[in-house]
Amino acid sequence: MLDLTKLALQMQGISDHLAKEAIASQARLGRAQRLVKDASQNQNILVQTGQEWRDRLGFTAAEPLEPLNTKVAIATPPAQQTILATDGSQISPSHHEIAYCYLINIGRIVLHYGQGRQPLLDSLPEVFYQSHDLYGARKWGLSTEEWMGHRRTVSEVQMLAELGEALRGENAELSMQNSQFASSKGREVVVDAQGSRSKAHCPALAMVDGSLIYWFLDSLPGEARDCILPDILEAWEQLQALRIPFVGYVSASRSTESLNFLRLQSCTFDFPDCATHCSKGGEGRTDVAPCQVFAPLRDVTLWSTMLEPGERGPLWRSSAKILAEYGPQQTIYFCYLHVGAEIARVEFPAWVAEDRSLFDSALSLVLGQVQKGYGYPVALAEAHNQAVVRGGDRKRFFNLLERQMVKAGLRNVGTSFKEARKRGSIA
Repeated sequence: MLDLTKLALQMQGISDHLAKEAIASQARLGRAQRLVKDASQNQNILVQTGQEWRDRLGFTAAEPLEPLNTKVAIATPPAQQTILATDGSQISPSHHEIAYCYLINIGRIVLHYGQGRQPLLDSLPEVFYQSHDLYGARKWGLSTEEWMGHRRTVSEVQMLAELGEALRGENAELSMQNSQFASSKGREVVVDAQGSRSKAHCPALAMVDGSLIYWFLDSLPGEARDCILPDILEAWEQLQALRIPFVGYVSASRSTESLNFLRLQSCTFDFPDCATHCSKGGEGRTDVAPCQVFAPLRDVTLWSTMLEPGERGPLWRSSAKILAEYGPQQTIYFCYLHVGAEIARVEFPAWVAEDRSLFDSALSLVLGQVQKGYGYPVALAEAHNQAVVRGGDRKRFFNLLERQMVKAGLRNVGTSFKEARKRGSIA
């Protein structure tokens, strides 16, 4: 039980610390804003320097593809649109339960606007109990819980691609019905390759919650990575073939990739050779590198002072090392979008960013989703609600499993004494 009386004594210390930190944050923000102005004048030189010295940098600096002072107003989304979204949840394995297994539940959302079509809001659960699912990752030094999280990431994007394929089939069937109806009335309807009427093309968007840069892959052995990344990229390629733009929506982003580009401007040495100057024993070695004059400021804090609601900042190409495994068409671009309630980081594969029509359509639909969701994309919120496994769901899952085990003739079915005692505590 939490003792609130004792906890209250610590609250004053926390509030004093936060007040001092707010003053320091304003000073850091001012330094970052001045660096933006300076870097804008030297942007081409800094980009070239970053490319030449990338292997010697001690940080990941994104590359701006537009002027740093870029501000673009996002267009109003069309009345007719379709949004696809997925999110996942799980029941983690526990040796204290009646059986050692885990469950992944993927929430699926398809929302049709202005089309008179029924939405899809459901979830698909899958139970993993085979030995290779539970223990196969241990040969790479990964726990079952960690591997479960990676498999959930794969399932989310695969399900998104399946929803895209299903949407194409539905659109083709709807177009055929419309064509037959028009023919019966003596009208002519032109149908495009995607199975939709070209006179009333309905844009679509596929969304997932979180970053598309899977940083965790960096620490995985190559063999383990090969069991995850190819499946993800194959799903992305399906969406590319369908011409359905795909984005990752990052709320409250902690990234500093764009701010790190400013470190090239604030570097006090002739060349940004971090490995020589600022590594252990280097001439510029300090607890904080000389170029980090604004640390620990985040990207979203800086862009909140530079963008108005409904505007996006410049387009960036991420320089994360893991993206070398993605391939040129799937490398990740991003921009910061002022959605009103916050500054969101929106990420997309290269094939979306390099196609201006897909890029503009994607951002328009993202902003529309945030407005409909009162600060957060409604499709992602619903996907989460469909996916989440609550305490009652967990209990029913294990009750169902217990009945099946007893029915199969297994004996001594039940939780551990520790788990039973915790559930029945009288303290």
